Amino acid sequence: MTGAAPSAVTTGLATVATIVVAMAIIALVEAGIPLHRRTRWNSVHLGPNLTLMFITFATNLVFNAALVFVLVELQARQLGLLHWFGVRPLAAGVIVVVGLDFAYYVAHVVMHASRDLWRLHSVHHSDPAVDVTTTIRQHPGEGVIRYAFTAAFAFALGASPGAFGVYRLWSVLHGLLEHANIRMPTRLDTLLSLIVATPNMHKVHHSRSKHQTNTNYGNIFSVFDRLFSTMTPSERGTTIVYGLVGLDDPATQSVLGLLAVPFQHRRTSLASVAPRTSR
Repeated sequence: MTGAAPSAVTTGLATVATIVVAMAIIALVEAGIPLHRRTRWNSVHLGPNLTLMFITFATNLVFNAALVFVLVELQARQLGLLHWFGVRPLAAGVIVVVGLDFAYYVAHVVMHASRDLWRLHSVHHSDPAVDVTTTIRQHPGEGVIRYAFTAAFAFALGASPGAFGVYRLWSVLHGLLEHANIRMPTRLDTLLSLIVATPNMHKVHHSRSKHQTNTNYGNIFSVFDRLFSTMTPSERGTTIVYGLVGLDDPATQSVLGLLAVPFQHRRTSLASVAPRTSR
């Protein structure tokens, strides 16, 4: 038991290395078959995006170690719904992956619905050029919110550390593909979006239009967007204008500017932070 946290940290470092390698490979693919041509924003956002990414890596190592430690304890005590109902390991693993993806969906919807939480999440949405580096561009405060939802679902299920690890890695790698500036055949993207969130489908979520931004919340699976009527067809994702109105200036798009976004504009309406409404 005492080695659970150090082991989680070691595994976390290996996961970080895997993510960085995957990002490099996807960046090469972006260069070969881009959905959109590179603009000045692709260069401007690189430094801030990578800095926020490594801040997220550091905080996630702590969160993951703490969460895995608790999951190991729950496993030892046979606590959680999966243990109480005697679900077999393979089925339990599938339930954990789907359940944690639902937790992601719920957290994502809540962050769009809550004005205060949206201020944190808007850092991710404010990127004027969406590519693989946008994936882990997030405010540290958003990480706390996401892990709170993840922990609540994982503890309730009594998820095994292994199933949790599978979901976390799959989730991040899938996120890299969703945000990648790659040109997908429309028919293939549409077909895949029946099951999973695809690059074109997720691009809709990064629109400056509030009507489009408040759809396509799914991380791995698209089924939750379909079940709860938050789905916009993926074919619309090829013509999206990215970013948020009022957050394009260079000072805001710096590392310090992005970290300060949730604490600014308190005396003005959310129009300066939230996506504008247009159809």
